[in-house]
Amino acid sequence: MILRSKPNFREILFTINGSILPRITPHLAAITVINIVAILAAEEYPGIFAQMSSIPFTLIGIALSVFMSFRNNACYDRWWEGRKLWGELVNSCRSFARQVSDLDERHRRFLLHGLCGFAAGLAARLRGEDEIAAIRHWFEAAGIESSPNATNDVLDRLGGYCLSLVRTGELGAIRYSVLEGRLTSLSHVQGGCERITNTPVPFAYSLLLHRTAVIFCVTLPFALAGSLGWWTLLPVLLVAYTFFGLDALGHQLEDPFGMEPNALPLNAIQRTVQRELLSLLGCRDLPEPVEAEDYVLR
Repeated sequence: MILRSKPNFREILFTINGSILPRITPHLAAITVINIVAILAAEEYPGIFAQMSSIPFTLIGIALSVFMSFRNNACYDRWWEGRKLWGELVNSCRSFARQVSDLDERHRRFLLHGLCGFAAGLAARLRGEDEIAAIRHWFEAAGIESSPNATNDVLDRLGGYCLSLVRTGELGAIRYSVLEGRLTSLSHVQGGCERITNTPVPFAYSLLLHRTAVIFCVTLPFALAGSLGWWTLLPVLLVAYTFFGLDALGHQLEDPFGMEPNALPLNAIQRTVQRELLSLLGCRDLPEPVEAEDYVLR
């Protein structure tokens, strides 16, 4: 996630780090070459280009803008839902830790380390990293490496551990019900995140918009070159920057748990969970918070 203050006029003009420009530079370079070809052709055959009208491109551009905004809104909804789910994870971990605060330290350590392992495992699972290794750093449980869903297995182990405390009389039935509700909430978070990850925006919809944007930006110079000449570069590159930039930004937001600059900072969020839970266990040597690098927090 990009962390920058509101840009001033100079930053609006010259800021590269944090913008979508590096991602679409090859597209803009290709459009520039096409612009030059169209301008030279218009100078060579002015009669043909004088007959071309820009009115159809105006109508197509308006329609394309509307449909592209629909796609970007859908992608942003996925990003925002992912952020709400991880916010729910943080709140559930805090509540769980508070509700077991009077248990024996051995029990609290097992349960809170398990929550740290769950957060780490979920982040690794969503990003396609080593889920088992992320969990093992915090939580040791026999047979977890053979589970088809190791992160969910952590919740099963924590639920079973709480049930064993009920059987030994160290945990009341009412409080067990409350703790089970927190674990259910964490399971809901995992299910919601997996739903977002495993259900992308329909490919045909994205492909249609991408193709239309490319065709529009490639053909627009030929409609303007006859009347604008070398000034054609300015409006065409501005339109291309907008369309290609929105398309690339939507692609980044579509996967909110990835490693793109605009993805959610899962490493920072899980580190927040770990620091707070370890602090409740009396640890003083806490891991450092994750800091942004070049304005990007991951």
